[in-house]
Amino acid sequence: MNGTGSGVFDALAVLREAGHPIDLLDERHRRVFSELTEDEVALLNSIKKRLDDVAGDVEAQELKLV
Repeated sequence: MNGTGSGVFDALAVLREAGHPIDLLDERHRRVFSELTEDEVALLNSIKKRLDDVAGDVEAQELKLV
């Protein structure tokens, strides 16, 4: 699996496609994310999906005091 179809894994492209706000990071942090392996990116995407799946439940339970 790769993010570009060129045979070279593009971690940033795969993370962007999954909805991670990679472009909001500074260059040093983006460099770290760009060096992630396919397995590491898959793990991050899995965690993001699980968080997204429960986001409605969690957001609906927020307590508004004002």
